[in-house]
Amino acid sequence: MTFWFVFICISVLYQPMGDSSISRKIGREEAVLTTTNRLAGAIHSFRYRGMEYIDSFDHGRQLQSAANFDDGKQFFPEVFNPTEAGSEADGRGPTSSSRLLDIKVGDGEIRSSCQMAFWLKPGGKSNGNPAYNSTILSKHILHKQVRIGFEDIEQVLDYRVTFVMPGDEHHNYAQFEVLTGYMPWNFQNFLRWEPDLKKLVPLEKIQGEQRYPVVLATGDGKHAMGIYAPAKFRGDCNGPGYGRFVFPNDKVVKWNAVFRIRNEKGVPAKEYGFRMFVPFGTVAEVEKTLATLMDRMER
Repeated sequence: MTFWFVFICISVLYQPMGDSSISRKIGREEAVLTTTNRLAGAIHSFRYRGMEYIDSFDHGRQLQSAANFDDGKQFFPEVFNPTEAGSEADGRGPTSSSRLLDIKVGDGEIRSSCQMAFWLKPGGKSNGNPAYNSTILSKHILHKQVRIGFEDIEQVLDYRVTFVMPGDEHHNYAQFEVLTGYMPWNFQNFLRWEPDLKKLVPLEKIQGEQRYPVVLATGDGKHAMGIYAPAKFRGDCNGPGYGRFVFPNDKVVKWNAVFRIRNEKGVPAKEYGFRMFVPFGTVAEVEKTLATLMDRMER
């Protein structure tokens, strides 16, 4: 019997449920992180001080991870795009094309593993470019480990992911969206970390990446969330690039952290692990958290 036959048989017999949550009391408030079975265990909600930080709409707008590959051809975004929460075709439906393999909650931490679905179904297109994948379910596995708080820093998500590439594919280019956060439309204040000043400064509200950690905040500065992915955890990849995006038609904004690897002889099929920190709170609190984290991680 082949590995994949055994793997599928085991997966059919064991089907974990993806509804889970962890919480942490921070002062008088409680931070709550929630996953759902609808999204194959991807993070559907994060609430703190009465604010929802995630705009979980279809199966793409979550706090989640994804990857893009060239399949040995010309690279186009989304045409070979394993995605944690599911596929475009899942829409707002109650189930995910991704397959949750395992999920455990304990000691203030969520650990999960899933077999990611391709974002496009076979025959689908993105910006006129046809999908390279011939199945809806990929062979790419994602492991994640998330907790609220890191060491003595309370207002941060300590977020780790590992992408497991299968050995029977050939890619010359891999782009790991190690984490993205789709946030509600009222997070319209875009900021970035300025290393020379060691503070947050305004960031132009356009689509694309730049070099420094990104923070999206409400106009009054009372609620903010950002992303910091220390380069020391990049493995063989280049990065991070920090992106920010605005989608007026959908009334949603997002940030992400991206790492890339190009190898003309082929991207090695192995595990690619990354660690991120997602600070939250007021703009002032997020700025303080970023300053502390970067001092510790970049010594």
